[in-house]
Amino acid sequence: MGPLFVWSTVIGLVLVAIVAALPWLLKKRGVTMCQTKFGTTLIFESENADGTPVRLINVNGAFQSVCYLPDDLHFELACLYHREMADVIGRMARDAQKRGRRLRVLVMGGGGYSLPKYLAAYVPNAHVEVVEVDPAMTKIAREQFFLDECLEVTGAEGDGRLTLVNDDAWGYLQRQDEPYDVIVNDAFSGKRPLGPMKTDEGARVVRAHLADGGAYLANVRSACEGRRSATLREVREAFGREFASCRVVPEWEDEPEKPGNNVFIAR
Repeated sequence: MGPLFVWSTVIGLVLVAIVAALPWLLKKRGVTMCQTKFGTTLIFESENADGTPVRLINVNGAFQSVCYLPDDLHFELACLYHREMADVIGRMARDAQKRGRRLRVLVMGGGGYSLPKYLAAYVPNAHVEVVEVDPAMTKIAREQFFLDECLEVTGAEGDGRLTLVNDDAWGYLQRQDEPYDVIVNDAFSGKRPLGPMKTDEGARVVRAHLADGGAYLANVRSACEGRRSATLREVREAFGREFASCRVVPEWEDEPEKPGNNVFIAR
């Protein structure tokens, strides 16, 4: 048995020990590691720009969701793009209420359930269906992102205002017969969007499942200009062929070549 073999064996054992100890080491630093459908998931706490404590989900190196930790902020929206979406939905819900009807909303992708929690707490005239493909993510949202607390406080699941579905969101949408007033596409695997949100087929499917006057809201992770803007450009071209109006609310208005979570709105 030569020295090279011995050293290779020792190094291999050390690496195995490090990997085995990694969850324990992360937990000592306040980080929880688990496996979800789309890979290694880290849950940890930090602060946002103004010092407010937050909890985050990171999947395979990409941030998926964030929520505030102070008791009075559990159902508030920490992300700018979610606030833009909530503003559109809130205005449409108020208009629907004036006409004596409830706004029907589909949210594709639950993650930490930030937007659904907000709608359950603050937009009572919206009936929201949330479709999340990974039961592990829903469990995380229930236990660590205050989803169960929201359901208890608002009663939104019991009175039918919030419906939770574990399924493939794109397939679920295509099986529905009744149109939605709002379809939200917030489904991501790491940094990659799920569903054909960039294609002509995707635009046609979404348009076919929207009521007249309805809106499609998508989180498009892309730059708005430059070499990293291809995703947003493809979305605008595909949906522009099916919808009367399309616009983008950029995350980084003053830095258009910087990738961000941009809100794409088609009406």
